[in-house]
Amino acid sequence: MNETIDLREVAARWLESLEWAGLTDLPARSIRQLGALELPPRKAESVAESPAALQPAAIQVESVQTPIDKTEMAHQEQTSELSHESPPASSAEARRVPNPRNSARVPLQRALTAEYGPSRERGEREKLLNELALTVAGCTRCPELASCRTQTVFGVGTATPRLVFFGEAPGAEEDRLGEPFVGRAGELLDRILAACNLKREEIYIFNTVKCRPPGNRNPNDDELANCREYFETQLEILQPEFICCLGSVAARTLLNTREAVGRLRGSIHNYRNSRVVVTYHPAYLLRNPAAKASTWQDMQMLLGAMGIAVSEGGAG
Repeated sequence: MNETIDLREVAARWLESLEWAGLTDLPARSIRQLGALELPPRKAESVAESPAALQPAAIQVESVQTPIDKTEMAHQEQTSELSHESPPASSAEARRVPNPRNSARVPLQRALTAEYGPSRERGEREKLLNELALTVAGCTRCPELASCRTQTVFGVGTATPRLVFFGEAPGAEEDRLGEPFVGRAGELLDRILAACNLKREEIYIFNTVKCRPPGNRNPNDDELANCREYFETQLEILQPEFICCLGSVAARTLLNTREAVGRLRGSIHNYRNSRVVVTYHPAYLLRNPAAKASTWQDMQMLLGAMGIAVSEGGAG
């Protein structure tokens, strides 16, 4: 008599079998087929369990609607020895390539995590952010910054943001309190958010570097390079739809350009799977109040792209 089993368990055991067999990569199309499944936690290995016992062919299923493409499985067997030679592709690249023989290959351990960041539950994202924050707190890559900081300033906000604000570096108040944008510039940012009908708890705010540079100077190229891994990992975990770069340091670092804010604003740019709007830093607006009108234009463009109703006024 055929036994009805959970298709998710079939997929989980199939992944384990491939890993035991030495296959560490899968065609991106197969990953997408499995991406819709919520796989159960992987069971601990035991002496009694063997790869042969977990092969999908040994599992009797009464009715399964092609969970795995047989053509792709045959191709995997033919090319498993070459799997490490092809670098992982982004999920966007994978979506553009329907042919499994031409599909980019992604590591199994990333199949249902990094490649499907938007599907992560809030708790998982918070856990990953907390782990990264602990790593950042002990960082000494920049000896000067590490020696004079009060504490690192990691970032604040929801772990599932549609929009993130990306600044340049902590100031004195941020260094003291451990939170970005809490000084005068932070007060102005709060007024900008209020004018946009946004709240801090609905977005995420962080900086290019996590330590305050002495004298509130701009972070130098080495410091930006040392912290790049941290803010890029934050963005990989958060997977925002929109990024608002506040100031030239944030915009140039994220977009890898030397263009000034005046030339970058007014257009929507791209960073991986996120859309990017560039505007002036609130600290710059405090020194140059006339630029507030331009910043409000940028916010209107951002809100329009997000499909959010734009209020008539602006931030004072």
